[in-house]
Amino acid sequence: MNSTPLRRVAVTGLGIISSLGNNRRDFFDNLMAGKSGIRRISSDFSCQLSGKIAAQIILDSAKCFSKKQMGIFDRTDQLALIAASQAWNDSCIELDDEEKKRAGVYMGTGMGGAQALDDLYDQLYKKDAQKVSPRFVTKIMCNSSASHISIQYGLSGPCLTFSIACASSSVSIGEAYRQIKAGYADVILAGGTESLLTYGSFKCWESLRVLAVEDVEDPSTSCKPFSKDRTGFVLGEGAAVFVLEEMEMAKKRGAKIYGELVGYGSSADAYHITGPSVAGQAHAIRLALEEARINGDEIDYINAHGTATVMNDVAETQAIKKVFGEMAYKIPVSSTKSMHGHLMGASGAVEFAAALLSIKNKAIPPTANLKIPDPECDLDYVPQHGRAGVKVKTVMSNSFAFGGTNAVIIAREV
Repeated sequence: MNSTPLRRVAVTGLGIISSLGNNRRDFFDNLMAGKSGIRRISSDFSCQLSGKIAAQIILDSAKCFSKKQMGIFDRTDQLALIAASQAWNDSCIELDDEEKKRAGVYMGTGMGGAQALDDLYDQLYKKDAQKVSPRFVTKIMCNSSASHISIQYGLSGPCLTFSIACASSSVSIGEAYRQIKAGYADVILAGGTESLLTYGSFKCWESLRVLAVEDVEDPSTSCKPFSKDRTGFVLGEGAAVFVLEEMEMAKKRGAKIYGELVGYGSSADAYHITGPSVAGQAHAIRLALEEARINGDEIDYINAHGTATVMNDVAETQAIKKVFGEMAYKIPVSSTKSMHGHLMGASGAVEFAAALLSIKNKAIPPTANLKIPDPECDLDYVPQHGRAGVKVKTVMSNSFAFGGTNAVIIAREV
């Protein structure tokens, strides 16, 4: 049993790549402007899809990686390495060999190398290949991104990957926070990565009937969380990575601090493999508040899971009201999935980035496309337009996954 007193944990670096921008500044500026990263896709298989929209990243990988690296990395690895590089450089952290032994990597991903898996199946079953590249093994495995980051920076502390559907990266951040808090590590690169814009993935989600119907007037407005006319989510891709650091270490070196992680709650619905549970979500929220040792009236903004599916939006609304009571109506809540899409395993990290940047910028991003209120979703969802110049000191980020795992993170201004 580790006898180290519980420690504080700071976020000292932030990196992000998404359909809304390939750096934190563009990402948040576009969020606040209500700009959408959702557009019609031009993939070879798009003609075989019932819905032809996604929140796809514009990226010339050849400018970021060598030809050899392109053969080694799946797209999820590429996105993770770009976000990790931004976070590492942003933190200005320097570690010697001994310090690297107490530094690690915690990543979340829902499917890992989805593109590599699709390519493999294409070669085997469509082209009848008798031999495939051995690189498929390491490109497909879910822990490849974390491993590549660990190798890139020589971090020989804990290197773990969490694959828990939509809660993957929120869990990775929460568990990394706990690792540092308990004294088992001093620095952890934590976050998530996902790229599921493959033919197989689209067809699977189509079959569940949870993908948004394309808005015929403007495809970019197809995702409408908490709105009466919502029809589902839009698949997206991206990555977000944070440098989590023991607070005194960060202060000693004069690090820039985005915020302090103060609470993390994780629960299981123990109810249904895909259906949301109000009780399970509320339990995770309460656990995060209890660990943070704060009252509900101290939460200034909630970045909601907000998938724009009929069941989830109502359940999350009810869970928030169950925990906060009448105070729920006074807390701004928004779903940024309306703009950057649903990044599955990377959603929690990207949305936590939005929440942290809300503290830094004293601004709350909107729930875009919310024009028709749903009577069952009656909270302050910051409809259509962001709010600048507001008090934002303490934020909460919700992630609720298929399988019934719920993860909630709380951070506050330092």
